[in-house]
Order: sequence, then structure tokens, then C-alpha cells
Amino acid sequence: MERHRATRLLFISAALAAAPVVAPATLHAQAFGLNEIGSCAVSRAFANTASPCKDASTIFWNPAATTSLNGWTVALGGASVDLAGSFTQDTSFRKWDADLPAKFVPHGFVNYHNPTSKWAWGAGAYVPYGLTSQWTDSFPGRFSAQKASLQSVYVQGNIAYQITPNWSIGGGPIWGHSSVELIQAVDLSPLATSPATGAPTFGQLGIATGTEFARVRLKGDANGWGAQIGISGHPSPEWMIGARFLTPIEFKYNNADATFTQVPTGLTIGGTVQAPFSAGTPVDALVAPQFTTGGALVSQTADTKITHPAQVQAGVAYTGFKSWLLEADYAWVGWKRFDVLPITFNGAANANSRVLLENYNNSSAIRLGAEYATSYHDLRIRGGFAGVASAAPPETVTPLLPEQDRNYWTIGAGLPFGKSFSADFGYAHISTGGARGRIVERTQTQNTTATAAQLNSGVFDLSANVFSLTFKWSSIPSVR
Repeated sequence: MERHRATRLLFISAALAAAPVVAPATLHAQAFGLNEIGSCAVSRAFANTASPCKDASTIFWNPAATTSLNGWTVALGGASVDLAGSFTQDTSFRKWDADLPAKFVPHGFVNYHNPTSKWAWGAGAYVPYGLTSQWTDSFPGRFSAQKASLQSVYVQGNIAYQITPNWSIGGGPIWGHSSVELIQAVDLSPLATSPATGAPTFGQLGIATGTEFARVRLKGDANGWGAQIGISGHPSPEWMIGARFLTPIEFKYNNADATFTQVPTGLTIGGTVQAPFSAGTPVDALVAPQFTTGGALVSQTADTKITHPAQVQAGVAYTGFKSWLLEADYAWVGWKRFDVLPITFNGAANANSRVLLENYNNSSAIRLGAEYATSYHDLRIRGGFAGVASAAPPETVTPLLPEQDRNYWTIGAGLPFGKSFSADFGYAHISTGGARGRIVERTQTQNTTATAAQLNSGVFDLSANVFSLTFKWSSIPSVR
């Protein structure tokens, strides 16, 4: 028996020690995925499927395990994500900092399980996918993307059933709502000087590439349906296993608002620009008709489509050491669905419609977490690590989503107060080593076959700090 316990200890210790070394080389990240669903889960580096935290956020992390929660349980909270980013250009060595506001990611869950019943019911609202990428007005990559904002919320109903004393299944339907906002600068140099066939472009007449004369903003929302299912088991008193599957949800942002705004250039004919027009004519006056009725850059609608990919997570947990819980999870996300980003204008700007090439890879991650129950008022101390590598190919690290290798280091605690209330706090630091990327578009008609070496012109750097707080209530005080 002692030899068997020593073997288990050696196995778990070796896995925890080796993870920071092997993970960055073998795993993939979550692109615009968000995992900050429950502060306990944050502090355990999202290793939370085999033995989920004892609160109603279990509805997301493993819908089947809600049969382990007795009575009414409620969890409400959120996470503040403070992201810092920059781009350093190869040629000038100039650095542009991203203009990224801190984001709040909320979550809320409620579950009910009568201890004498095999059934559990509940519902939750959470944010599994989101993105904010924003750059300053002087950033040269603003012609590719100045701002990209994706905000999504999933509302999931859940029902779980205890098949045997040690095994449960669960799941439910999901209604998803998503909003998207894309802002991009428009370059004057490729614009024709007049509608006449064969008219020269402003670039051919001396306008430098990267001269902003307009800004386009696309904003819309969409709904979609999906589901999540899970299984939870206790093969022995010390071991727990679990798995969950979240289906993909496709969001079609049809008839989104597309707004074009003129940006003054201050250029004149005969000064900066040599052209067959009257000397002294302002360039801004020449392009102004494009923004009025009959012009190509009037307000109109546009369509785009983004599929939130499927998720699979499975894990194993061990409680054989006094006061300790150790868990290791494997997570997979089907990011190959993020292969293209179509933008179709439904008006005079239809000629500017395009399909951006993304070509993401499916991703995987290993998440390791630990929890220690102290003798001080049932205080729980938690920590974890997750090491992941970019899901984006080298030619698709862009201002829209500068995806890159990253490490998650997490810590947190849970403390009851009163008979029925408790609170969890989680902190995660996300570090990266930077990644080379591009600031020009790659579409189905532009730069299609260009390699990363030909396209990439600088280094993107990212880091983040996540602070999460969840308040919990249970009708049966033993649930923590």
C-alpha cells in the first residue's frame, strides 16, 4: 500500500514539475476564447472538470457534476482583464502601444439539487468568447485593423441525472448572443481619382501608401443556438474523472451597420500631389463626393460571420493526500473553424467586400491546478499553471488578433463568511514571449500565397493580469 501511494505521488509530482517545460512547445491557445468563468476556476488555472469547484459555476465546467451540489446554490461575479500590448516595427524599431481598456467579464449561475433526488436543475450566463484589440490613430497597422471588439454571452439551461451513486450525466441547450465591432482605416493611395475608366489612382499621382482619408466602422449583433453535455464519475473515493463537450455556435451578423467617416488629409494639388487638376485644389474636396449620396462610401449595411468553435475538456483529480486536491485537465478547441472572416458590403461599397484569410489551427491545452483546505475557518488556498502555444499560423499574427505563445500562472483563495455565504478570489498573470506578425491584409485576392517571412514586419508583444471575484450562497452550509 505504501509503495502504491509513493508511486502515485511520484507520478503527480513529476507531471506538475514538467508541465512548465513541455507545455509551450506542444500546446495551443484559445485565440479569442475566454476561460474566466468562476474565480475558483481562475485560481486553479481552469483545471476544473474532474472535480469542479463546489459552486453553481459547475454548470459550465461540468454540467453532470451539479448532482454533487445539495440544496440551492448561487454564484455571481466577474473578472477584470487588464491587457497590455505593443508592436515594434523591424525597419524603424519604433514601438506602438495598444490602446486597450480593461474589460469586465461577468458570470452568474444558480442550481438546485434535492439530496434525496437523483436530478439537479440549473441555469447560468457566462462569456466563453470575447475579444478587444484596439490601436492608436498613429499605428501603421490601422489599415488592417484599428479596433476589433467581439462580445458574446451564453445562457445555458442545465439538467443532470445521477445514473449510479458514482456516475452522473448532464447538459442542456445554449442560447448565444454576440455583438461585433470592427474599425479600420482606409488608404487613399489605391483610390481612383475619378469614376472614369482608366483614371489614375492617387498613389500613381504621388499620394504615399498609408495616407488615411476615411475610417469604416462595422457594428452588428447576432444570435445562435448550441448545447453542452458532460459526464462525471468517482471510480474510487480518491479519484474523480470528468469530461464536457460544448458545441460550436455560428453567428451570422447580417445587415450590420457600416459607417464611413471622412478623415481630412490636408493635401493639395500642385503641392504634395502632382495631378491633372487645378493647382491648389484640396484633395479632401476631390474625395468628398464619395461620402455623399451616390458615392461608394455612404452609410450602408454589411454582413459577416464568425463561428465560435467547439470545446472538449477532460480531466482527472486526486484527493488521496490529506487536505489536498490535485487536478490535471486536457482541453481541445476546434479553431480550424476560424479559417476566414468574410466582410460583404450591401451597398455602393460592395466592390470593397473581401474575405480575410485566418487559417487557424485546432488548439489544445493542459491545465494543472491544486487546492489546499486549511484548518482556519475552512479557508481554501489554490494555485495552478497552464502553458499554451499560439493557435494562429505564423502568417496570421495580426493587429486584429495578435495571437501568440503564453503561460498562465494563477493563485487564489476561498473563504466562507456566515453560515451560507462565501467568496472566491482568483488572480492570473499571463505572459508571452512575443511573436512576429504582419500589419497588412491577407485576403482571398491579396497576399494569398505570401509566406510569413514575406508578410511579417515586426513583433507583437502581449501580457495580461486577471483579477476575479465571485460571491456564493448555498442553502445548505456544507456546500463551499
